[in-house]
Amino acid sequence: MYVKVRTMDGKQEAILTISKLTEVEEFKREIEKELNVKVDLQRLFFRGKQLENGYKLYDYNVNLNDVIQLMVKIQINEVESQATSSTKVTSSSIIKEEIVDNSSKEEKLSEAESLYYKVGDAVDCLDQTYGAWFEAIILKIFKRDDNIIYNMQWEFDDKAPAFNVPESSVRPRARRLLKFDSLKIGQKVMINHNVDDPKVTGLWYDFTILKIDKKKRVQELIGILHIGKDQPLENRKVNPKGEIFAIEEPKFLTDRSSEDEQHMVSSGKRRRIQAYCDACLDNPNKECRECGCRVCAGKEDEHNLLLCDECNSAYHLSCLNPPLTSIPEEDYWYCPECKNDENEIVKAGDKLKQTKKKTNENNSSKRDWGKGMACVGRTKECSIVPPNHRGPIPGVEVGMCWMYRVQVSEVGVHRPHIAGIHGRETDCAYSIVLSGGYEDDIDNGDEFIYTGSGGRDLSGNKRTAEQSCDQMLTRMNKALALNCNAKLNATTGATAEDWRGGIPVRVVRNFKLAKHSKYAPEEGNRYDGIYKVVKYYPDTGKSGFRVWRYLLRRDDPAAAPWTEEGKARIEALGLKPMYPDGYLEAMAKNKINKTNKTNKKRNILMEEENSTSSKKEPPKKKKKLESYELESEVVKHIEKDQANIKLWDECRKTLPDGKTAFLQQVSERFTCPCCLELVYNPVTIPCTHNICLNCLKRAFSSGVQYCPSCRYLLDKNYKMKVNQCLSSALLSLYPGYEGGR
Repeated sequence: MYVKVRTMDGKQEAILTISKLTEVEEFKREIEKELNVKVDLQRLFFRGKQLENGYKLYDYNVNLNDVIQLMVKIQINEVESQATSSTKVTSSSIIKEEIVDNSSKEEKLSEAESLYYKVGDAVDCLDQTYGAWFEAIILKIFKRDDNIIYNMQWEFDDKAPAFNVPESSVRPRARRLLKFDSLKIGQKVMINHNVDDPKVTGLWYDFTILKIDKKKRVQELIGILHIGKDQPLENRKVNPKGEIFAIEEPKFLTDRSSEDEQHMVSSGKRRRIQAYCDACLDNPNKECRECGCRVCAGKEDEHNLLLCDECNSAYHLSCLNPPLTSIPEEDYWYCPECKNDENEIVKAGDKLKQTKKKTNENNSSKRDWGKGMACVGRTKECSIVPPNHRGPIPGVEVGMCWMYRVQVSEVGVHRPHIAGIHGRETDCAYSIVLSGGYEDDIDNGDEFIYTGSGGRDLSGNKRTAEQSCDQMLTRMNKALALNCNAKLNATTGATAEDWRGGIPVRVVRNFKLAKHSKYAPEEGNRYDGIYKVVKYYPDTGKSGFRVWRYLLRRDDPAAAPWTEEGKARIEALGLKPMYPDGYLEAMAKNKINKTNKTNKKRNILMEEENSTSSKKEPPKKKKKLESYELESEVVKHIEKDQANIKLWDECRKTLPDGKTAFLQQVSERFTCPCCLELVYNPVTIPCTHNICLNCLKRAFSSGVQYCPSCRYLLDKNYKMKVNQCLSSALLSLYPGYEGGR
């Protein structure tokens, strides 16, 4: 198994061949050899975790071709550390001096008198947090330089502390309601509006009228909504609901009349505004867990209510378990629902949490699994078809060859890594592998006799062994028997009268079969097409124990890979052995390491000979690949799908490269942005992106009403219609992919 080690800046990278049971200390020593970074200066990270000494790579789920990040610690000399410490001291002293100077320069506020207002006046004040106007009372008037500062108190919120505002944020209390017919374009008024939901009561903002829309039932204004002083919302449509206040202009105190003085006194009435709590509508006599205590729902003893810094819920000190006697001194406090157990948090440098799946620490076995591919897990999984899919896999051609069994599992041809039969006892068998493990197997190419599983002692992690007991027609043996087009018979077996009517089985031949058969591939694992079970019967094997034998016969329209026609087809399709990602790089590096140990002169001479011979040999001409022709039915569906015509044109450009390249392009272009799978029951939304119907419904139910790819906003009542043309085209290209959806 090989992994990549890459520095944080991405400038250095190394490929290391390791075992899953390689210890972190040993792994660091290998990195030191490759990248010349000392072990003490290494910090390794993988999937958000720091690799610590005393553990193995298996404990961190490191798999094939994974990238482990390397952070190199910086060495700081004593002289540099002293220099930096001295600079810190000087800089801190400078900062302190600046703070003292600034505090001395800051002038104190001095009481003063305003030309327009006096203490006790009821006015409107602009709240900088919401950008809206609220009722307030002037408590004090100060002067800073040449500016007047007002110390204010919200009139209907006694618990809020007093605050200072400039004179531009204060104006006389709005009192005059304007009729809708008297409004003029360009006039600035104060209206009630909810920015998030215009149908609900909101806050009071300034509004500049640009258009008046008067209908029989609805009266609307279109203009600029002023949120604060610097946040205008243009082309905003509002429904004033009969409440439009005129903005009062301030008067000099000397010009005030007795009537003006009465208007500057609070009437005690509050303008309607949005409720802080939607559950109880700010009713102080109603119990509420949203704005009151989360436990008892009470609103009394507000000075003893403690707010959670995560969910903002309130709790009485006495309602907590255990109850608190005083408010905590910590900067942040979290309620029992939000607080994380500190013991469950694994910090950098801490030990890993042990799980049931990991090997027990007390296990004294020190046996290494080796550096091969037998213990490598899947890096991806076939999702085009479900695991119980019968028949060929879309996009997999007869004659395709993979280097390792794990790759065969990843593409979905044969899912198990080791087992020879993949199936279900209650269903059937889906695929088998011929690897020469049973001595009773007979391979004749288009027809072969396959021996069932079981009857061998595979204890001690063995892969193969001699027959040691009788086989039974259960589990995988029964599953393969169900593929035969005959009634199940567990005693004498059965023979199919119409063997072509049986359930198809995918057959893979392994290179190890070459000991017993001439039809095995030279290397790796080759997909040989669809076979059907002709008959199955019990027999006495060479070891003297009873075995179940199955006669399978080829029933695939594609030519067999060992025939001349099949070889020509493989060459025309451009099929070559497929290797895991990064495999060729790792093998090339291992080869270089081996050659470095031998005589350098000999290597130089061999390289010179190879270079001269390569120059003399003329370059081989590459044969033209067989282009893929779409079926007429698929072409009809594609031509009808006008919404995705550009995507189909991009896919059609790969037709000269063969069927595999075309299907790969289709799967990339028509991937759902939500589930990241090939779209099923696709809905083509107005922005021309395609989403699965179930994914779109799930998004709408969670309140996400826009395209996940481009954020195109969809209407709440958007009708989700399945693009039948696209759906039919995909079902024709990927038959059976709807089974797992």
